[in-house]
Amino acid sequence: MTEKAIIEILDGSAAPKKIEVMFNPASYNLSYGASYSEKKIAGLDGPVSQYIAGESMTLDMTLYFDTYIPPTATEEESGTSVAEKTKRISDLLFIDGSLHRPPTVKFHWGALQFKGIVTSVKESYTMFLADGTPVRAHVDITFKSLLDADTAKRQEPFESPDRTKVRIIHEKEQLWNYAWQEYGDVEKWRTIAAANHIMNPLEIEAGMEITLPAL
Repeated sequence: MTEKAIIEILDGSAAPKKIEVMFNPASYNLSYGASYSEKKIAGLDGPVSQYIAGESMTLDMTLYFDTYIPPTATEEESGTSVAEKTKRISDLLFIDGSLHRPPTVKFHWGALQFKGIVTSVKESYTMFLADGTPVRAHVDITFKSLLDADTAKRQEPFESPDRTKVRIIHEKEQLWNYAWQEYGDVEKWRTIAAANHIMNPLEIEAGMEITLPAL
């Protein structure tokens, strides 16, 4: 027996509620990303890329709906409005009064378990009865992942050192090189300069000993 994909509403006035799709998607796309900023540093051949944060993962797919009943020898073609089914999907975009935001949902289909919110829905109607009733449609839907506060606290891109460290300046290295290596932030060269009473960071010399303070 084929397992049907399910969209589960996890919170809000409609929870708990499950929306079973009519037809499983033929494919889906998962997208990942990360944000970086570039800083131009004097004395370097190119800009330094600095990690800012990971971006939310997105899930995209197309869902199909069909309520068409073909004609028979005794009956004309018929079918209920497919819009009644697609509306259940588009309603996930709207703000829930009890939450003051759209509801959190979870898409279940086999090994795919994706938790987030619906950020985009595009309905396309492709077949109609003689009276204009839509009986066939497909819906392009995008989910965006959510990171709860407790999880976010455990996922830090950089951790400041917990103790003071000493480094020896090497040829052609500047304070921002050590700031990037130690703290993940080239702007922290000012912290290193202040800790070592360095007035002009361009005047440091190879062999010089510097302190990298704990933050």
